[in-house]
Amino acid sequence: MRNILKKEMMLCILVYLFVVIFNIVYALPSFAVVDVNTKYQTAESSIKTNAPVFNFTSGAQVLMEASTGKIIYANNENEKLYPASVTKVMTMLLIMEKIDSGALKYTDNVTCSKQASLMGGSQIWFKEGETLTVDEALKCIAVVSANDVSYAMAELIGGSHENFVNMMNNKAKELGMENTNFMNAHGIDEDGHYTSAKDIAIMSRELITKHPDILKYTTIWQDSIRNGTFTLSSTNKLLKTYNGLNGLKTGSTSTAMFNLSATATRDGLTFIAVVMKGPSSAVRNEEITTLLNYGFANYSVEKLCDKNEVVEKVRVNKSLDKEYDVVTAENKTILKTKGESIEHKKIIEMNKNLNAPIDKGTVVGKVKWVDKNNEILAETSLVISEEITCSKFNEYVKKIIEKYVFL
Repeated sequence: MRNILKKEMMLCILVYLFVVIFNIVYALPSFAVVDVNTKYQTAESSIKTNAPVFNFTSGAQVLMEASTGKIIYANNENEKLYPASVTKVMTMLLIMEKIDSGALKYTDNVTCSKQASLMGGSQIWFKEGETLTVDEALKCIAVVSANDVSYAMAELIGGSHENFVNMMNNKAKELGMENTNFMNAHGIDEDGHYTSAKDIAIMSRELITKHPDILKYTTIWQDSIRNGTFTLSSTNKLLKTYNGLNGLKTGSTSTAMFNLSATATRDGLTFIAVVMKGPSSAVRNEEITTLLNYGFANYSVEKLCDKNEVVEKVRVNKSLDKEYDVVTAENKTILKTKGESIEHKKIIEMNKNLNAPIDKGTVVGKVKWVDKNNEILAETSLVISEEITCSKFNEYVKKIIEKYVFL
């Protein structure tokens, strides 16, 4: 009898172990064999299809959709390379920040210092003591990549060129540009002066989405300064040949070779294509064209909301006036392949226990869009649309009288 019980017990143990092992095995994640020669999308991309394989000869490339910041294609995107005059994307970004904040005006003057006048490479032969308006300076930087004017603007904004470079590097860190270190504001090759294709795309996106007025300068094909006596002709020849191209910055030296951060917009869709270390300007432009063509042919965006779109109305404690609008802080879109339908729903999270005073633009919640698996597709802050002050004592008295006396 004992032997039978032992056998039954052993059988039960074996069955139990089999069930445990079976569940462990089938709970493990499945693994796929990866072809190491295939180029895949970087982690930033939310597109689920395989990225294309291109036979590029330049050193690094990136294709980014501007409104979402999603990277569709990337190759050697984190390699530290000399940017040459593509450096001036950051220079223009800091200039535009000052202008849009009101700290600098287009009509303000910039004066050429002795050091600025000594810059070589691309220049307008800015003479020591000569002045330009900021408007003219931006034309010189964006259109002909003037190193002398870039240096003078750096001194104007930073107080010194060295301090401006510190501002450039601080902004790079703020934007998450992990493979960048600037040594100057113009891009002339220098030890320790480097960035990457991905970082160029990041700062290019910041410039064109936060400061779109820069496109008034980067789209100029030809202009002039010095009362029409000095002609400016764009270094970006794709402006004439590529439909929708509106920027952004070329750069080349014998060491950096041929670089370009190109932006193009068609039907509300904007792409940023970056090519670094191209063997020639022709190859660089051809590869930029290939990247942009791929983006426009295969992708589209779906608008989720506009900036300042009213989402909620709220009452605020200590304020008797009215309900106040709560609006979206920025535009939001979803990037998808053409013909793709992405199911999504909107979720609003609000702090409704609000007390005056509240400054305009104060964050009081957020809105997010999730797919059918509850994965976040996009999100943005919700902000108060106007300044809210505390109601005064006499306003409370008036409100009480209106409510209880004049019934």
